Amino acid sequence: MASVTKEQVVEFLENLTLLQAAELVKELEEKFGVSAAAPMAMMAAPSAAAAPAEEKDEFTVVLVSVGEKKIDVIKEVRAITGLGLKEAKDLVEGAPKTVKEGANKEESAKIKATLEKVGAKVELK
Repeated sequence: MASVTKEQVVEFLENLTLLQAAELVKELEEKFGVSAAAPMAMMAAPSAAAAPAEEKDEFTVVLVSVGEKKIDVIKEVRAITGLGLKEAKDLVEGAPKTVKEGANKEESAKIKATLEKVGAKVELK
């Protein structure tokens, strides 16, 4: 087995797309039985305790309508969900449909902005 340097690993990670990086994180979480979100949640715990208990921390992103640029919306849904072309097309054409469940506030806002940028109408629930 060839020895890989830390620099080579860093260089490899720098060249990943966001989708590839997300898939890598998911595989590592499954392989090692850990969650990459755990340290972040522990760091945020003190400030979360000070926040009102009613504040929602998990959202469902729902595609309400497609708009004029259906192909662009399908492309973005594929990038967000990792679905194949047919599955993403079916989701978009079946609107209103859930794009992502259990997304945190930042992630759901980012998804909403991305889809609205290409003309879709999105709700966070």
